[in-house]
Amino acid sequence: MNILIVGSGAREHAIARALKKSSKNPTLFCCAASHHLGIRSLTKNYWVGNICYVDEVVKIASDWKIDLAIIGPEAPLEKAIVDALWRKGIATIGPKQSLAHLETSKSFTRDLLKKNHIPGSPRYATFHDLEGIDDFLRELGEESYVIKANGLMSGKGVKVAGDHLQSFQEAYSFCEELIALNQTIVIEEKLIGQEFSLLSFCDGEHLIPMPLVQDHKRAFEFDLGPNTGGMGSYSDVNHLLPFVTEVDVNAAQKINQAVIQSVQREWDEKYIGILYGSFMATKEGVKLIEYNARFGDPEVMNILAILESDLVAIFESMISGTLSAEQVRFSRLATVCKYAVPEGYPHQPVKNALIDLSLVQDPERMYLGSLNEADGKLYTGGSRSVAVVGVAETIAEAEMIAEQEINRIQGPLYHRKDIGTKTLIDSRFLQMQQLRGVEKIVV
Repeated sequence: MNILIVGSGAREHAIARALKKSSKNPTLFCCAASHHLGIRSLTKNYWVGNICYVDEVVKIASDWKIDLAIIGPEAPLEKAIVDALWRKGIATIGPKQSLAHLETSKSFTRDLLKKNHIPGSPRYATFHDLEGIDDFLRELGEESYVIKANGLMSGKGVKVAGDHLQSFQEAYSFCEELIALNQTIVIEEKLIGQEFSLLSFCDGEHLIPMPLVQDHKRAFEFDLGPNTGGMGSYSDVNHLLPFVTEVDVNAAQKINQAVIQSVQREWDEKYIGILYGSFMATKEGVKLIEYNARFGDPEVMNILAILESDLVAIFESMISGTLSAEQVRFSRLATVCKYAVPEGYPHQPVKNALIDLSLVQDPERMYLGSLNEADGKLYTGGSRSVAVVGVAETIAEAEMIAEQEINRIQGPLYHRKDIGTKTLIDSRFLQMQQLRGVEKIVV
């Protein structure tokens, strides 16, 4: 079987590794936005270009006689690459353009929930210009709003009152910036609680959940600094998270199922791909933050590190509409993923700095991100450089493994030392206990 991976980051590196382990012995191909040493070593043919040039990618896929394509990043989904591949007879993991609106348009998702009476949305309003923004901000309250670009901005189009925005004037200025970028704006009520990621495989009818993961968007320790694409993540042995209950998970799964049914009914198309729901556990229950229509990065590294099932077989069942829970098995192990990123990331990352990975002891748990290769050496790009994953019987052990490994990477990089630590996890557990009004708090 010839399988095409579209994309060339750490997420796609993790997907390629998992596919390569399949007993079906697939031949891998890649259409990439950049040269990626790790993915290239796993593929038969490797093309570099603009992966949003849909016609060109589809022609290459046809020439390579691709049987199955997997779309890694979100931008090609927005450009209808999945529609074009299916028209060419190439089965594809990823939703068609109309269904990918769940990720590519935040107002689409909020309106869908409202129209179909699906719970989980905060108060919100959509703005196409600046009129009415100031009034709505003041209606929500001085530190009680979140401003989001409606379209894709690589995870960096969101600012939160009290964290990134300290006044209505700063909020209004950010809105002006977004309007200048031709973005419409969604302003929402700020949610208080803890985020968790619930990813599911979907064959158009069945939603099979993966282990819960918590991502860390802030650049610096103690959740300080600007938002990033994600500095790291962790998962627990029981596939839940310390602050998430079975009630929370069931509520999130019900929202996912209702959303998939509603969007498929509205567009008369099947959602075949990964549904990634970002949720917040709050005092009032589970709320939906947003959807992604593909594997998350870094969450995919946690999830695929403990996948026991054959990923190719899972994808085949998704295409045929025969996916079942019995086909998807994960090890009962904890994982911690940490990203090494260039100094100055995310706003002014150091570029073209030499990186040395030779001291890493477990390269199979290392995933390359934004790195450039020249003369057999690796140099920093403009985004997250390298991710490492620790896998163990406890989060504490997994964190220790990840921390030791990431410290073996040499170069002008930094990482968040607190991801997966008992101190940080306990603080989040305590916050949720307090929000829920639990009298006796036990850590």
